[in-house]
Amino acid sequence: MRILWLKSDLLLPLDKGGKLRTWHLMRHLARRHEITYLAFAEPGIPSADVEGMKEVAARVETIARSEPAKETLRFYAGAAMHLVDPLPYAVGKYRSAAFTRRLNELLAEAWFDLIVCDFLFPAVNLRKRLPCPAVMFTHNVESEIWRRHAEMKTGLAGRLLYGAQYRRMLRYEERTLRRFDGVLAVSDADRETFARLYPNAIAQPVHVVPTGVDTDYFAPPISNQPSPISNSALIFTGSMDWLPNEDAMLFFCREVLPIIRTEAPGATLTIVGRAPTPAVKRLAEEHAGVNVTGRVADVRPYMRDAAVYIVPLRIGGGTRLKIFEAMAMGKAVVSTTVGAEGLPVTNGEHIVIADEPRAFARAVVDLIRDRDRRAALEAAARLLVVERHDWSAVAGQLEDALVRFAARGTARAVPYPTPVSTVGLSP
Repeated sequence: MRILWLKSDLLLPLDKGGKLRTWHLMRHLARRHEITYLAFAEPGIPSADVEGMKEVAARVETIARSEPAKETLRFYAGAAMHLVDPLPYAVGKYRSAAFTRRLNELLAEAWFDLIVCDFLFPAVNLRKRLPCPAVMFTHNVESEIWRRHAEMKTGLAGRLLYGAQYRRMLRYEERTLRRFDGVLAVSDADRETFARLYPNAIAQPVHVVPTGVDTDYFAPPISNQPSPISNSALIFTGSMDWLPNEDAMLFFCREVLPIIRTEAPGATLTIVGRAPTPAVKRLAEEHAGVNVTGRVADVRPYMRDAAVYIVPLRIGGGTRLKIFEAMAMGKAVVSTTVGAEGLPVTNGEHIVIADEPRAFARAVVDLIRDRDRRAALEAAARLLVVERHDWSAVAGQLEDALVRFAARGTARAVPYPTPVSTVGLSP
C-alpha cells in the first residue's frame, strides 16, 4: 500500500510514549508498504532527526511550527487566544494553512491507498472530502483526559476552564471520528469508551492495536538478580511536560512520599523524562531525595537501579508504554487503576494496583521490604510482555487492520481537486 501518515510532530527523538509506539509500528510497516510522512517540526530541528525518519518512511515532509514553553508569557498569550475558539485549545493550536496546503498538494500529486491520522490533532487540517480511505490512529480517548483534568481541579476557575475544554474536546472528537473509515484504539478499555461516548459516530467497529515493547532493548541485567533488600529507590519515567505526568508527580511527592518515608526514611525518587515543567523541577527543591533528570539518552540505567517503578497517574490516557517498558526490564510496578487502565495485567501477579495515598504507600513499602515478593512480580511481569507484547506481533495486527480498512473505504473515496487556498478549512 501507499500510505500518507499525518502527525503533529517528528518521531525523533524517541522521547514520548506515543512517538515510540508509532515508530516501532511504522518500522515494521515500512518493510512492505511505502509511507509518506507529513508532520510539524520545530524550527532548527537537527537534520539528523529528519534523515533518521527515513528508517520508517520513504518520504518525509515537515511544516515549521514552534511550541512555546510552558508557563511563559507566550504560552499564556497563545492559550488566551483560544478561549473563545469553538475548537479545544489542544487541537486549535495545530490548525495551519501551511500544513493544509501541503497536505492538499500531496493528495493531488499522487494516489494513496490510505491516510493514517496519528492522534486527533492533524485532522483539523484535513478537508471533509477525501480521495482515499482514512483511518484515525488513537493513543487514548482525548475527551476522557480533559474530563479527568476538570474533575481534579479544586478551584472554581480551574474547574470552569477545564470543564469548557472537556466539552469542546467531546464535540470535536465525535465530529472527527465520524469522518474516518476506521478507528484504531490502544486497548479494549478505550474501545469500550469510544463505543459508550460515540455510539453512532464510528463507521466500523473500533479495532484494538495494543501496546507493545522492545523486549530485547528493555531487558533485565544478565544476572537477572532482584534488587538488594536495602534498595529503596523509586523511579518514574515519562514526558514531564504532559499534564497527567506532571499531576502524577505532584500528587506522589506531596501526598504519598511522606507516608512512605515514615516506614522507609531512606526512600528516594528519580523522575526521568523530557521537558520537566517548572512545577516538576521545584519538586527536587521542595523534597529531599527527589531527583529530576530531564531528558536522558537512555532510561535503562535509571530503571535498573530502582527497586520499584511507580505509576501514580490520576488523569491517565495514552499508551501506558512506560509500564510495559518497566515490566520488560523485570521491575516491580505499583500503579493506580488509571495508570494501568486497559493493560492486560493481573493485580498482585504482574503489578500491584493501589489508588489512595496510604494504600499506594503501603504497596511500595511492602515491595521495598519483601525481596521474594518483589522478585516474583519481576519475573511474572517480564514473562507476560515477552510472550504476548513484543512489537513484531503487535505490528502484524496493525497491518491486517489497515489493509481491511483500506479495502472497505475505497467505495466512498472521491476525486481530489487541484489544491486551492485552504485558510479556514477546519472540520
